[in-house]
Order: sequence, then C-alpha cells, then structure tokens
Amino acid sequence: MNVPACARDARAPLYTSAYLRYALVVLCLVYVVNFLDRQILAILLQSIKKELRLTDAALGLLSGTAFGLFYATLGIPIARLADRFSRKVVIAVCLALWSLMTIVCGAAGSFAALLACRIGVGVGEAGGSPPAHSLISDYFPPERRATALAVFALGVPFGMLIGYSVGGWLDETVGWRLAFAAAGAPGLVLSLVVALTLREPPRGHSEGLAAADAAAPTTAEVLRFLWRSRSFRHVAIGSALNGFSAYSTVTWAPAFLIRSHGMGTAETGAWLALLIGIVGAAGNALGGVLGDRWARTEIRSRVWLPGLAIASGFPFALVIYTAGERRIALAALAGSMFIGMACQAPQFAAVQFLAPPRMRATAAGVLLFAVNIVGLGVGPVLTGTLSDAFAPRYGAASLARALLAVSTVLVWAGFHFFLAGRTFAADVENARRADEGAERPLQSASP
Repeated sequence: MNVPACARDARAPLYTSAYLRYALVVLCLVYVVNFLDRQILAILLQSIKKELRLTDAALGLLSGTAFGLFYATLGIPIARLADRFSRKVVIAVCLALWSLMTIVCGAAGSFAALLACRIGVGVGEAGGSPPAHSLISDYFPPERRATALAVFALGVPFGMLIGYSVGGWLDETVGWRLAFAAAGAPGLVLSLVVALTLREPPRGHSEGLAAADAAAPTTAEVLRFLWRSRSFRHVAIGSALNGFSAYSTVTWAPAFLIRSHGMGTAETGAWLALLIGIVGAAGNALGGVLGDRWARTEIRSRVWLPGLAIASGFPFALVIYTAGERRIALAALAGSMFIGMACQAPQFAAVQFLAPPRMRATAAGVLLFAVNIVGLGVGPVLTGTLSDAFAPRYGAASLARALLAVSTVLVWAGFHFFLAGRTFAADVENARRADEGAERPLQSASP
C-alpha cells in the first residue's frame, strides 16, 4: 500500500485555544443545520400524510430511503475528495446545496417532487460529516479527540431540538411548507462563514506530523486497509445495526406519540425537543468525556463504551412501546435518548484511531455509509411497512409494535462493539505504523 510517509514539521501552524474553540463551534453549527434539515421532516410527517394522502410506507420512503441511499452512497466519494483537497471547501459547498434543497422541499406539490427534493438534501449532506471529522482530528490531539467530537456531535440533539420544537410550532401556525423554508435558510449564511473563516490544517497536525508530498492512497488501498482491520469491521456492523433502530426511532417518534398518546404536533415537538435536545445533549457530552478518561487506562474502552450504551437501549425500548401511560413512555424515552446519544462521539472517535491521517475522512465516510445505508435506507421504510402490516390487528398501536420490533437489534449491535475490543489495540497500532510508513502492518489479534 502506497501510504505517504509522515514526518515532524516545524513549519506546521500553531492554532490558539480561542481559534480551536471557534472552529469547533462553527463545525458544530454545521452539524446542527445538518440534523435540523434532515429531521424536520419527522415532525411534519402527519401533516404531509394528510395533504398528500400518503401511506406509512411512502412516508418511510421519504424520510429514510430517498435520503439515506444517496447520503450513504455519495458519502465515500465526497470523503475521498476531502482526503485529497480542501475539507472546508467541501463542507461549504455541500452545506449550501442541502440548505437550498431543504427550502425547495416546501414548494413540492406531489410525492414525486418531494421525493426528488429529499434526494437533493441527501446528496448535499453526504459531504458534511466526514470532512468535519477529519478536520477535528487534525485540530485536536488524540487525548482530546473524543471530547472534541462530542462537542461536534451536540449538533445532533440541538438540531433535533430546533427541528422538533420550531418545526412543530411552525407546522401548526404557518404550515409545513414554510417550515421547510425556515429550516433551510440559515445554512446558506453558514456556508459563507465556513468558506471565509475556517483554516485548513495539515494532515496529521494534531499528532505533530505533516504528510509528506506523496500521492494520497487510492480508494482501493484505503478500503483494503480498513477491511483488514477486524475492529473496524465490527464497529461498522454494530454502528449500522444501531443506526437501523435509532433512525427508525427519531423518524417515527413524533407519529408514535401523536397516535398512541393523543398529542398534538406542537406538544410533541416540545417534548421531543426537551428529551433529545437537552437530555440527549447531556448524554452526548458525558459519552465524549468518559470515553477520553476511560481510555487513559484502557484503550479498548473506546469501543466498549459505545457497545454498552447501545445494548442498554433495548430495555428502555420495551417500556416505551408497551407503556399505556404517557408519563412512563416519556420517562423511558428520556433514558433511551440519554444513553443512545452517549455512544455517538466514542464510536466515531474509535474509527479515527483506526485510520492514518490521510484516510480519516474516508474512514468516517465508510462508517457513515454503513450506518446510513442500513439505518436511513432501510430502517424508517421497514418500520412504516411493518406498521401498515400490523394495522389490521393493532390499529393505532401498529406503529408502536413496529418500533418495538426493530429495537430488538440493539443487543446484537452492542455485541459487535465488544468483539471489536478484542483486536482494537493491535489495529490502532497498525494505523500508527502505516502512518509512519512501516513496510508491513502488524496483524490483528485473533478474533
């Protein structure tokens, strides 16, 4: 494998603490807009269903498959661009594209038109996370990487908070079409901020390294390297299974609360904003800090922690979807969101340790491909299909039964993270040696 050698570079730029905080906040805001534009559809599903007269399967196609297939498949080639060219430019262009397509969603007059617009959103958002993960890994040293990625990952709960609360309010006051326009507009301004104010660090900057002037590894070389890492394979599988359940939950949670507990869209949006935006954010922050602290004494904790958090989600799901009392369901949903968000930063940080600097954006893109092709591409539409199939027997409770069924994969997902722990230390060392231009990488421990 032709991996470029890295060497100490005294000319590498020094970034002040104030600038690093600023850059991290900007990237977090990009992620906020990412999830705002992605998830606002969830709170609007019931209104869209009524106006366009759609089935749950069609809604699942809109919210999951149409977005997820393009988001997942284009993530890797766009990540390859980010590994070769300016990452901030990739982020700025993609941000402007998905924001514009979100605005256009509000003008859709048919299922086909809305489907095309959601595809456009997916195409743009494919270039958001992988370049950001790579930038953050070069801005912050390894011992602070999970914490920095946890701050970045706050974009998930905060984006959902705004999407659910403001989206639900706008839906009831001005309608779902103007809600889309309001969600997309901030991203156009933010794309200019990214392009004009962020700086591009050298690859490997946080480790005190700068990539030599050599050709970047090819896509095939990167994929072969990642495939040889048993830890990466298990993390990808576990993350994909977790995404299958998680995306089904965040997509259908508003409709579930409306149908099973008689809540309006504004009330539903307010509760989900609280549970995901506040409780979820607290779990996310704890996961990042705990991940870095635990790893000081046990490097395998970088995969054990997300595995434990993911597997613990199933008991909460059992209560959420079987409880007859609204308060019990909401309390269990709060617990589920707390531990569910705690796994986000550690699982993405683990992948950054398993790849050399020149491969990190692509590694994040491959992980996101696995998560989104299974999670977004299959999860919501399968949940909607199951809900339609269960309707003759369970009536309004059919969606709850469908969500409970897809939640059973959480235990399976967590198990793969524990398997990853068996080879994680050796695979991290492989990445380090490849970064230094070693002729032959170490072999992973036995699976």
